[in-house]
Amino acid sequence: MPHPSPWQHHRSSSIADDIDFEIKGQELQFLEIELDPGESAVAEAGALVWKDAAVDMTTVFGDGSGGQGAGFMGKLLGAGRRLVTGESLFTTVFTHQGHGKARVAFASPTPGAILPIRLGDLGGRLICQKDSFLAAAKGVSIGVHFQKRVLTGLFGGEGFIMQKLEGDGWVFVQMGGTVVERTLSAGEELHVDTGCLAAMTDTVDFDLVTAGGVKSVLFGGEGLFFARLRGPGKVWIQSLPFSRLAGRMLAAAGSRGGQNRGEGSILGGLGDFVGGNN
Repeated sequence: MPHPSPWQHHRSSSIADDIDFEIKGQELQFLEIELDPGESAVAEAGALVWKDAAVDMTTVFGDGSGGQGAGFMGKLLGAGRRLVTGESLFTTVFTHQGHGKARVAFASPTPGAILPIRLGDLGGRLICQKDSFLAAAKGVSIGVHFQKRVLTGLFGGEGFIMQKLEGDGWVFVQMGGTVVERTLSAGEELHVDTGCLAAMTDTVDFDLVTAGGVKSVLFGGEGLFFARLRGPGKVWIQSLPFSRLAGRMLAAAGSRGGQNRGEGSILGGLGDFVGGNN
């Protein structure tokens, strides 16, 4: 029997909030969700690529989770949590109002991978980067996770605040570059560049360790600290965090407003003229 693909899933009628989905593409992926009549998915504002006409789109205050329908204050608190984690005050709910099957597709704004995770398989909670959430089955709650240690919050790359995704359904998170999943046994340690830590289960202990001596800090280019992850639990590592990509782009642009620094960099202005950049 062939091993099921992690990039697509067919819903089970015995599981609540289960959905059909398929993740297409390699380096620049997009997510396609198939909805049954009355079924809904919630997504980050601006993530839509396309939808069938039978799918209605509604913008909601907060994260659209079922627990926030009690009143205005509940919705305000949900929206406030999203704002603190760097997201928009609003999310968009897509509901199939017709007959048969209907599809809606979402894409990440940065190059990388879209990772499907069933929160029920992880104890109902996932800790991830502040801007990781892309889409989910309706009912997933987006909260705030504060680093417990002051130094970890100050120097951990992601600051004090990370996203906390809670529920039992499917959630889709966006990560930069290639994604690697590691399962850590109890007491097992892994050292990761702070920006490359994409997500982890809440059973993983997250702390910082120094990158080495003064020479390593000054000339190693790896920063002052590594993230020390101690099991048990799962961690997801991304090979190209967007902050690293943006930093390289800014460094390449330099002080000349983004002009080419390739072939003409050694010869200066003459090289730019020869290379056709002026």
